[in-house]
Amino acid sequence: MSRVLSWAEKYRPRTLAQVIGNEEAKKKFIAWLKAWRTGVPSKKAVLLYGPPGCGKTTLVYAAANDFGYEVIEANASDVRTSQALRRRIERAAREGSLFGRLGKILLLDEVDGLSMREDVGGIDTILEIVSITRHPIVMTANDPWNPALRPLRNVSLMIQIRPLKMYEMVRVLSNICAREGVKADPKALREIAKRSKGDLRAAINDLQAIAEGREYVTLDDVEVLATRAKQYDMFEITRRVLTAKTVEQAKSVLGLPSLDYNMLMQFINENIPYQYDTVEAIAEAYDALSKADIFMGRIKKTQNWNLLPYALELMTAGVAVIKNKPKFRWVKYSFPQKIALMARSREVRAIRDAILRSIARKCHVSRAVANLEILPYIAFIYKHDKERGRRILKWLGISERSFNRVIS
Repeated sequence: MSRVLSWAEKYRPRTLAQVIGNEEAKKKFIAWLKAWRTGVPSKKAVLLYGPPGCGKTTLVYAAANDFGYEVIEANASDVRTSQALRRRIERAAREGSLFGRLGKILLLDEVDGLSMREDVGGIDTILEIVSITRHPIVMTANDPWNPALRPLRNVSLMIQIRPLKMYEMVRVLSNICAREGVKADPKALREIAKRSKGDLRAAINDLQAIAEGREYVTLDDVEVLATRAKQYDMFEITRRVLTAKTVEQAKSVLGLPSLDYNMLMQFINENIPYQYDTVEAIAEAYDALSKADIFMGRIKKTQNWNLLPYALELMTAGVAVIKNKPKFRWVKYSFPQKIALMARSREVRAIRDAILRSIARKCHVSRAVANLEILPYIAFIYKHDKERGRRILKWLGISERSFNRVIS
């Protein structure tokens, strides 16, 4: 079965001419690559840095296509030790390119995610590879200013990749809509771009989630993205809890302003299996989180907020300070599926509520009665006799399109 490409991958720029924005950064990167054609430049490595989704990796692959280079890639989330880096990269650094290519680029993606605790020799291995390489080495990082990365900064040409400007992101989203046959309200595209906080990949993914299967995208459709504003901060809060070594470190997040405790519980629940890789650790963490959930349930039922400190301590320190906790390792966290599913169904629930209000008002019954005793019969009639169903919907003041969305 063929794999269905996401729009972010389907419309990824394949050439430098297709890469939008960051013109100065592109010029510096191209000049550095051209220097390899005439010899070995003073800096044999480049460190591209900038926030997620700004196009660091895309720039490397687009340049490789234009220059006829093969890309050998290692990601810090996949290759975490010096031994693995040697197996993957060192041999490639010494040897020529395959497939008759003019050369190759060695790409070390997300070097700021390299585990400094599991293997203190990881940085030294990269430095050794840089010293022996016969090919350009490109590293990427979201935050290159970690003190542990200073040796890499010293041997690299630093090039900052900035997030795209609002109008640039809207232009990309608009072009994708045109190629997918989707009409979109410009205000909706601007709102998607705004909420992505400069992450073009996230903006394209959001556009696909909203627009796929639709003919038109409105500003109301973008409301499904309301939780994104909290997403980035909550990832970091969750990581701080799950990687904490002491009770104080785990509970420090509770002092953050406007912390959403329910959201934090969902994030921790989703990501415990990613951060903890042993059955014993996962079981201990979920045992503490389940007790926190019991306290939260009692608080909601009895409104006894004196129980809140117990719930908060269990969902932070209780989850983090466990006997069988594994060593720290960098992993990519996931947004809670429960929240994502609720967000995607929010629009349908709102339409259903509006339909029930219309039925209740016209038939002089409660919405509960309309839902249980009237709506199912209207749906049955509509499915078996479209014309009669349309007359009933017209009498109730319900649009056929909205009704179809609820019963489909």
